[in-house]
Amino acid sequence: MLFMIIETFRDNDMAPVYERLRERGRMLPEGVEFVDSWVEAGFARCFQLMRCDDLARLQAWILGWRGAGVTFEVIPVLTGAETRPLFEAILPGTSDPSA
Repeated sequence: MLFMIIETFRDNDMAPVYERLRERGRMLPEGVEFVDSWVEAGFARCFQLMRCDDLARLQAWILGWRGAGVTFEVIPVLTGAETRPLFEAILPGTSDPSA
């Protein structure tokens, strides 16, 4: 499953997180895969896409970042390609998916 992780940096200061990243790496437990990340223009937040089938492993990863001055919001997401068939089943003019 995919998760959008929104990291919010205390006082808009991402330096403590990047210092820990440089020293220890991403510290990903087995079963947690980093996909990509984007940093907000003002450096207040980072958006990471992670893949993981066991939420407890993702929680373990988050716990490893305690004390680094960052909070996490975890949002389960689907790709647009995964979502499209759900809507095609209910949109007017599409065929009945059960037929």
